[in-house]
Amino acid sequence: MNTKNYLILTKRYKLALSTIHMVYRLVNSTYDLKDLLLRLAKLISHIMEAQFCQIILLDTVKKNCILKAVVSSKQKIIIDKKCKISNGIEGKVIRTGQAKLKDTLLGAPLIAEDIMGAVIIKRQTFKKVFDLFDQQLLMAISEQAVTAIRNLQLYEEQQKIILGSIKSIVTLLDRKVPWAYTHSRVFSSIVTDLAEELNLGEAQIRILKYASLLHDAGKVDIPLEILTKTTKLTSREYGIIKSHPQKGAEILKPLEVLKPLIPIILYHHEKYDGSGYPSGLKKGQIPLAARVMAVADAFEAMISGRPYKNTISIPDAFEELKRHSGTQFDPKIVDAFLKLAKKRKFKKYLRMIRK
Repeated sequence: MNTKNYLILTKRYKLALSTIHMVYRLVNSTYDLKDLLLRLAKLISHIMEAQFCQIILLDTVKKNCILKAVVSSKQKIIIDKKCKISNGIEGKVIRTGQAKLKDTLLGAPLIAEDIMGAVIIKRQTFKKVFDLFDQQLLMAISEQAVTAIRNLQLYEEQQKIILGSIKSIVTLLDRKVPWAYTHSRVFSSIVTDLAEELNLGEAQIRILKYASLLHDAGKVDIPLEILTKTTKLTSREYGIIKSHPQKGAEILKPLEVLKPLIPIILYHHEKYDGSGYPSGLKKGQIPLAARVMAVADAFEAMISGRPYKNTISIPDAFEELKRHSGTQFDPKIVDAFLKLAKKRKFKKYLRMIRK
C-alpha cells in the first residue's frame, strides 16, 4: 500500500470512529422522535457531504410513510402525514431491505425485527460519487439510528399511557373538587413555558407538565365544606387544607410511572426561606421543579381567587411576586416568570384564565 492510499484509509477510519461518536451523542440528547429525525438527517448530510438527506419511517404494513425528515440546502422539514412510497431508490431499499448505491444516490434500510424505514442521501455533483466505503458508513449510522428510533417510539407509547392515566385522575379531580380549586388547563402551559424560560431539560419540562395537572390531586380528599367555605378558614381547617400535598403524594405513590411527580407535588408549598410546608425545606433543599411550580401556582391563585379569598389585579400579583422574592419564592424563578410575562403568548394565557 502506497503512502497516499494509506493516508486516505487512515482518514476514512478516523471519520468512521468520529461518526459513531457523534451519532451516539445525538441519539442520547433528545426524547422527541421528530427532533431526533431532523437532527439526524442534518448530521448525516454533514458527515456524508450530501446536499440532501431523507429519513423515512413506515407504517405497520410497510406500504406507507408515516413520518419523514427532509434536510436540503433549501429546507429542513418534518412531514408527519401518511404518504405513498415512491418507486425510486427509497422504494427499492424498502422492498429489498438492502442498501442501494447509484452514483450520487445512496440509500440504506432501517431494520429492527423487520424493516421500519430508510435513509436516502444525494449529492448534487457527479464529480464526487458515493463509493462502497460511503455505503458501509451509512449502514453503520443506520444501525445506530434504528436502536434510538425504536427506543423513542416505545418511549412515546409509554408517555401516551402515562398521559392517559393523568387525564383520568384529572377528570376525577374536576368532578369532586370545586372549579375554584382546580387549575385551568392554561396553567399547565404557563408552568411548561416557565420551565423553558429557565432552560430546563426536556425530561424535567415534561415531568413539570404532568405535575401541573396533578399537583393539587390531594384536594380530592379534603371535605367539600372546607373547600367551598367563603369565610376565613379556621386554623384547624387551614391545617386540613395544608395536608393536600401529602395526600396527593399518597394518591400517586402506587402508580410507578408517576413517581417522578411526587417530589413536585409534595413540596410545591415549601418556601424559599424555610417557612413553608410540609417539611420546612429552604432554598436548594426544595426540588427545582417544585420551586418553579410554587411561583406559577401562587400567581394563578392570586388572579383566579379562592372561595375565601378575593382575586387581585394582574399588576398587583406581579408586585406580590417581587415582594416575596427571596423569602417565599426563588428569586431566579421570579425573574424568569416576569420575563415570561412580557411575552405575547403569556398575555393570551391571562385572557383565557380571566374569562
